[in-house]
Amino acid sequence: MRRRYTSVLIILLLLSASSNAGDWAPVTPAGRQWSFPADHRSHPEYKTEWWYLTGQLEAADDPGRRFGYQFTFFRVGLLPERPNLDSLWAAGGLIMGHASITDAANGKHWFSEVLWRDSPLFGGFGGASGAEIATCMGPAGTSAWWSLDAEGDGFRIRMEDRRQEMALELLVTAEKPMVFQGPGGVSRKGENPGAASYYYSFTRMATRGAISSGGASLEVNGASWMDREFFSSELTGSQTGWDWFSIQLEDGRELMLYQLRNSDGTPAFGRGTMIPAQGDPVYLEMSKDWELKATGNWESPETGISYPSGWELIMDDQGGPGTLRLTIAPIIPNQENVSRRSGLAYWEGAVTVHPAGADPGSPPVGRGYAELTGYGENNRPPV
Repeated sequence: MRRRYTSVLIILLLLSASSNAGDWAPVTPAGRQWSFPADHRSHPEYKTEWWYLTGQLEAADDPGRRFGYQFTFFRVGLLPERPNLDSLWAAGGLIMGHASITDAANGKHWFSEVLWRDSPLFGGFGGASGAEIATCMGPAGTSAWWSLDAEGDGFRIRMEDRRQEMALELLVTAEKPMVFQGPGGVSRKGENPGAASYYYSFTRMATRGAISSGGASLEVNGASWMDREFFSSELTGSQTGWDWFSIQLEDGRELMLYQLRNSDGTPAFGRGTMIPAQGDPVYLEMSKDWELKATGNWESPETGISYPSGWELIMDDQGGPGTLRLTIAPIIPNQENVSRRSGLAYWEGAVTVHPAGADPGSPPVGRGYAELTGYGENNRPPV
């Protein structure tokens, strides 16, 4: 079905598109001089950036009850510099937050979002020091603010949406060193030298805290994955979206894969990273090192969009005895996020991983998350 964009967002996106690409800092093939923890914080010289956390959790008093969650802050640049106005309303960009909770046992999925101008009245991004990385007002009817703060060797996230009866307060702590998703942190998105982002991840983070879904609060623990990405380029004219996967294998390895798609649905460009239990990451190219095939589809009853649902992954075992063949399956089919603020919909969901041909009832050999964007009509991401 066709969804209506809100008039406010159309205006903002037009303003964003009207700024010259040369006004924003480019991602260069030579990379950048990284500095941590400073680079965990905002980079307003780039047009777009995000802090993306996903994970799978279990109830502390019932380990068999499992949940997936997503928590994301986006910074969307509209102007390279904040307008020189004596006003608290003045803003050079937007802060957007998305959050979701999936209850595997009950087959339910909750989604919440916020979209505010980057200004002291509504929210924004922390400075060079202090714990605050990003914060903003909650949705209408919710007094608590959403926040992402640095804490110890990790981060603390908080969100609440009273109307949706959902909330997250989680502490995520790195269990493995940070990984660059591409040599020097440069992640290629096409053959054009400018089609790239700066991208790094914490691929395995111990997680504990509390979640609320449907009004019921539970203590939880589990494992998370954090992606950090910033850039100024956009999808090329022929690219309509992407399929992205983060997988934590039981043998201590992690795997990240993404493939950008052409308008006809065929893969246009893809990269990946295999992170061993110990040692340096191995960078992978789509088709050469791995192949991903959808094995089924799921049609959203809300939007009518048909998404892939279930995949087979074939790749070199990267140090193992031969070819690695895995099946990837959603923990429930409906994990679609329908954004009323942007007019876009995407599928962001928890998945389990099994060896190809394994009994569906056997324990998984891995867990992770998948993100599917750009499916359906008039649903191309504006980045």
